[in-house]
Amino acid sequence: MAEADRIAFGTLDGAPAEAVELRAGALSARILPFGATLQSLSMPDRDGHVADIVLGFDDVQSYRDRPSWFGVTVGRYANRIARGRFSLDGRDHVLEVNNAPNHLHGGSDGFDQRLWDLADVGRDDASAWVRLTLVSPDGDAGYPGTLHASATYTLTADALTIDYAATSDGLTIVNLTNHAFFDLSGTGDALRHLLTIEADAYLPVDATSIPTGERRAVAGTPFDFRVPHAIGERVRDGRDEQIAIGRGYDHNFIVRGQAETLRPAAVLADPVSGRTMTLSITAPGLQLYSGNFLGGAEPGKGGRLYRQGDAVCLEPQAFPDSPNRPDFPSARLDPGRTWRSSMRFAFKSG
Repeated sequence: MAEADRIAFGTLDGAPAEAVELRAGALSARILPFGATLQSLSMPDRDGHVADIVLGFDDVQSYRDRPSWFGVTVGRYANRIARGRFSLDGRDHVLEVNNAPNHLHGGSDGFDQRLWDLADVGRDDASAWVRLTLVSPDGDAGYPGTLHASATYTLTADALTIDYAATSDGLTIVNLTNHAFFDLSGTGDALRHLLTIEADAYLPVDATSIPTGERRAVAGTPFDFRVPHAIGERVRDGRDEQIAIGRGYDHNFIVRGQAETLRPAAVLADPVSGRTMTLSITAPGLQLYSGNFLGGAEPGKGGRLYRQGDAVCLEPQAFPDSPNRPDFPSARLDPGRTWRSSMRFAFKSG
């Protein structure tokens, strides 16, 4: 029987905070309503030793005071929008420039900094789940339309699935994702992880990390993960200008197959612990981020200082700057429609 429990989890801005713990088989996850955040995800290695495989903080207040994107839900638009501006049907919209000269992850008061409502907590024989909801009013952070968003985490004995959905009363854009930092070793050795990505092309970026519009073949580049490669093998290859621009990997890959259908996107494997994660997504793109800006200045869980390369992000999402690129898959959401994105993280040890 899977289990789902609401538990006390410290305080937030002086008020009692809570979390939801999900357990199924050997997997367990803790979800925070603040930021609809994946605070922990624990699983055994090949020898049965259990470790938490995502970065984060031990207290909810740190997610407010030291925003670092650890496991949060990012929105209203994940990744960057050039110059913090976009147009919809001839109407211009201006957003906060919080990653100069661009808008990033919904701004400094994005969905990761909101207290979501706990709408449902449940379980059955095979799974446990929590559904969180958030209302973002018209004009919030400069985005048009009142957005009703939901994030549902479902845990089974071998997988964590995150389902996002959103509706709006006005024309808008939406691009939600989870920003978990994965370290399958549990010890900060993510650069040794072997990564496979189901993509034949990726999106090169300019000096401000905005896609140039080119769809560049991965063949013959450090971005070729069509067969497994250690992330650290080519992450410092300065001969490739894209590696230099991103200070490593911080790029969107065009995932094979039909968007809006759940399909294989990536496999992440730690050869030492034996832990493997297989990711399937419905989004058109997958952002690979190799933790390039983890500075080791502030402690995370257990007082550990997170440094560059300690973890890797695999973020299913629309292409960056899609609202300004009519040649990219659209991030538009019309009234009366429902936007959805699903991602399934399947795990095994051995």
